[in-house]
Amino acid sequence: MKSESSQRSSRQLRTIRPKLSKVYDHEFVLTDEYRASLPDMQNVDSRQIFGANVPILKVGISNFRLPLRYITSSSDTLTLETSVTGTVSLEADQKGINMSRIMRVFYTFQDRIMTPDLLKDVLLHYKAEIHAHRAQIRLNFEYPILKPSLRSGLEGWQYYRCAYEGRIDELNHFRKFIHFDFIYSSACPCSSELSEHARESREVYGIPHSQRSTARVSIEIAQAAHLTIERIQEICLETLQTETQVMVKREDEQAFAELNGAFTKFVEDAARLLYEKLDSEPNIVDFQVACAHLESLHSHDAVAVINKGVPGGFTGQFEDFKSLIR
Repeated sequence: MKSESSQRSSRQLRTIRPKLSKVYDHEFVLTDEYRASLPDMQNVDSRQIFGANVPILKVGISNFRLPLRYITSSSDTLTLETSVTGTVSLEADQKGINMSRIMRVFYTFQDRIMTPDLLKDVLLHYKAEIHAHRAQIRLNFEYPILKPSLRSGLEGWQYYRCAYEGRIDELNHFRKFIHFDFIYSSACPCSSELSEHARESREVYGIPHSQRSTARVSIEIAQAAHLTIERIQEICLETLQTETQVMVKREDEQAFAELNGAFTKFVEDAARLLYEKLDSEPNIVDFQVACAHLESLHSHDAVAVINKGVPGGFTGQFEDFKSLIR
């Protein structure tokens, strides 16, 4: 049972507190004075910080999507659905950021053609608008390239998972990156030799195992250089040869079997071949490659990671191999 004093206090609160409306007011007109009166919890006094008053490396928003334009190597433009992640640094004594500003800033660039170089302008706007020391942005998209079949003359669209990434530091030093997934077939050299041994020594028919595989190539581009998605695809194809096919007739399937026989590879071979090719490209200052082969022999996958080893560059740290298998 409530005491008499607490019951009296409850009655007094009910009489003092106004009755709140539960009806949306379509006639409400926003004024400058009303907007100025709205509370802004992101910019409150540092005494309102919960937990340790320490800097935060990255804070922002992820996976806001919109259609953006990209330029091809033939100077055509493509409009592609893009997932954007934008973050900035947050210093000690700052409660938070106005996260909607990240999206609003980016929307001012939505009609521009997206390139790795344009990300510098976006990041400078982020820093100025949000008063941050560092900023980072990443655009994830699926990039289509029309690919011919091996022998039949057919064509089909191959879609490549890509990302443009930009980073800018306290001194406005800008770095630009491209991430590119290349899907290929990896025929096992050991299985191939064992199958041939059975054929030659015992006249037993055997089929070497091969599997769908992915190489995620992450590249840092030189400051004054440009690199197209098409060129990265060419680099991967020239190196690994056995890209999976889109349009296939019987003659194409036979050609693909021959191609796999001519270019057998372990996951170690794929990583080292890509290292050799990427290291010879003058527009690439740093790179990292993560490969995963979805083994048809084993219940597990074969994986490898390799990087150029540039000080302050890619570290070789990569654990998300499941994202490569699809």
